[in-house]
Amino acid sequence: MLSESVLCLLTEDLFIRVLEKLGPDRKPWRLVCKEFLRVESATRKSIRILRIEFLVGLLKKFCNIETLDLSLCPRIEDGVVSVLLSQGSASWTRGLRRLVLSRATGLGHVGLEILIRACPMLEAVDVSHCWGYGDREAAALSCAARLRELNMDKCLGVTDIGLAKIAVGCGKLEKLSLKWCLEISDLGIDLLCKKCLDLKFLDVSYLKVTSESLRSIASLSRLEVFVMVGCSLVDDVGLRFLEKGCPLLKAIDVSRCDCVSSSGLISLISGHGDLEQLDAGNCLSELSAPLVKCLENLKQLRIIRIDGVRVSDFILQTIGTNCKSLVELGLSKCIGVTNKGIMQLVSGCCNLKILDLTCCRFISDAAITTIADSCPDLVCLKLESCDMVTENCIYQLGLNCLLLEELDLTDCSGVDDIALRYLSRCSKLVRLKLGLCTNISDIGLAHIACNCPNMTELDLYRCVRIGDDGLAALTSGCKRLRKLNLSYCNRITDRGMEYISHLDELSDLELRGLSNITSIGIRAVAISCQRLADLDLKHCEKIDDSGFWTLAFYSQNLRQINMSYCAVSDMVLCFLMGNLKRLQDSKLVFLSKVTVTGLEVALRACCGRIKKVKLQRSLRFLLSSEMLETLHARGCKIRWD
Repeated sequence: MLSESVLCLLTEDLFIRVLEKLGPDRKPWRLVCKEFLRVESATRKSIRILRIEFLVGLLKKFCNIETLDLSLCPRIEDGVVSVLLSQGSASWTRGLRRLVLSRATGLGHVGLEILIRACPMLEAVDVSHCWGYGDREAAALSCAARLRELNMDKCLGVTDIGLAKIAVGCGKLEKLSLKWCLEISDLGIDLLCKKCLDLKFLDVSYLKVTSESLRSIASLSRLEVFVMVGCSLVDDVGLRFLEKGCPLLKAIDVSRCDCVSSSGLISLISGHGDLEQLDAGNCLSELSAPLVKCLENLKQLRIIRIDGVRVSDFILQTIGTNCKSLVELGLSKCIGVTNKGIMQLVSGCCNLKILDLTCCRFISDAAITTIADSCPDLVCLKLESCDMVTENCIYQLGLNCLLLEELDLTDCSGVDDIALRYLSRCSKLVRLKLGLCTNISDIGLAHIACNCPNMTELDLYRCVRIGDDGLAALTSGCKRLRKLNLSYCNRITDRGMEYISHLDELSDLELRGLSNITSIGIRAVAISCQRLADLDLKHCEKIDDSGFWTLAFYSQNLRQINMSYCAVSDMVLCFLMGNLKRLQDSKLVFLSKVTVTGLEVALRACCGRIKKVKLQRSLRFLLSSEMLETLHARGCKIRWD
């Protein structure tokens, strides 16, 4: 314990410099003494609220915050906002610049407007996935005159009227995302472009806009990033409008735009020689030679994603010749990708850091070996379903690609324990996907565990030879694991669950179909893994009430749970759904021991905070219509299976 006399010798500047060196978990720091707590309270700039019961106290303590994230706090509603702003001094609102309300479906237009008006310095707001939001909520957002960034993805009720109010009230907007706002048309986009002349980023993905909207967007002289994924009514005429407009355009995404052709993209490229990123996946039937030839003029081009397009060896060779500055290339599900084409490509693109070859099934060791030899700076490589890959090319990856952080080998049946031994040389690995690699065992997993201490995500879906011994090695060596998928690894027992309980940072755990784990194993995980937020127990039929009771008591941070086909009773289900205060998403299909009455009581117990629930289709007309309407009114989406 530090004495008070020693602390008196240290200035606040020194405290702040020490604080800046700490990691994200600063709780031990502020528990040392009141002085440390005071310094953190005064200097902390952002806060993410996990439980609503702590909201008032935390905002009083950290009154100098600039960012407030309420996306994980499920029960934010108008009444809560009124209480927050009536609790004596609401000084935290004066300097707030960024407000995250993603999925806060309980907050209506009245509470939203009160909150917006109370924060005069607000510059960024995120209301994405508030699917019930409409024009009244848009009007509330328009009160933020200083707003520069606004994310309204999947605000399904917003129309041209609501967008017009935002355009008029928030003339300083620089970044706007309207993805899946299906009621917005050309009219709204036209007014937006006339009023918000400072826009640098615009996302209109999946809107029912036509090429007329692109005529309006072409007038945005400061636009740098334009995303229009899935705009099926936009054609080459629209891209020709952009050819002579948006002089600062750096990145464009026309993925899944069915009416766009190579001709339109050639027009676009010819007018934007400084383009750095081009996404055209699943919109072209074939990548034409004239289009690839045009890429030669893009000296700054760094990212190309052309997923699902037919290519040839000549096309890949031309890309390698013309686009030597590429750092990322997406060829996922492209037809015509061969060893020869990839070898010619990487001979020119030696600076590649990210390469996606998902479902390029004709790729073999020869191509991957050339990639490893030519691209030593590779950070991410995706080879899902490239089932001709064997340990021979993995040897070269382990030898040359020592910066590799992410590797996807899902469904690569040629990967075995020897391959994992070679791969373990890539000690910087953070994310590794080995799903459906049925030839790997505990031995191979031990190699990864011993040499890859930075691993945070590991997918072992249906790796049927993985058992408890492999988990023992894994949890000993990879203590930073946050996401772990063990679904259908049926050799795992309660002993394996005991090993998993040693992973303090674990947040996502998939245990679907593990027929040998019981409530004893789940109890160990629930008690020790306090950060667990997403848990999949579908078809874990040996877990009974005692296991779910433990989860209800200890796993207070759970946001999502799948209990379909599990042996839980009415009483325990009701207790679990009522006691997990952060639960937002639950899957409750085919619960054989749960009655209709028990399910209804459980749903009422979590009605104020649940956002998604999956139920058995046959119950649709057995559950109370009044209860279902209440769930819907509180912002809950019901999926019938």
